[in-house]
Amino acid sequence: MDVLDKKSEVVLSFFTGLDETLDCIGEALKNRTPHLNGEKFLTNKEVCQILNVSTRTLQEWKSKGVIPYIQLRGKILYWQSDINKMLENNFFSNI
Repeated sequence: MDVLDKKSEVVLSFFTGLDETLDCIGEALKNRTPHLNGEKFLTNKEVCQILNVSTRTLQEWKSKGVIPYIQLRGKILYWQSDINKMLENNFFSNI
């Protein structure tokens, strides 16, 4: 029976796999979006990407009341369901 130490291939392989797993978890946590009662909230950046608009256009829509939002201590959030509903209500088919 072989004695395992920190230089053995099995131990090195285990710690390499563990490091990769921790990196994946760190990335997932960094990219997560907060949820509340099953509702997902989006940031300005995410909404701009979804709607393919600039931050200035998004700001204008907020000011004009075109798009609903929540402001908590300076942080702006949007309900994903409101964004989806807005897209559905403004969908026009050429067919």
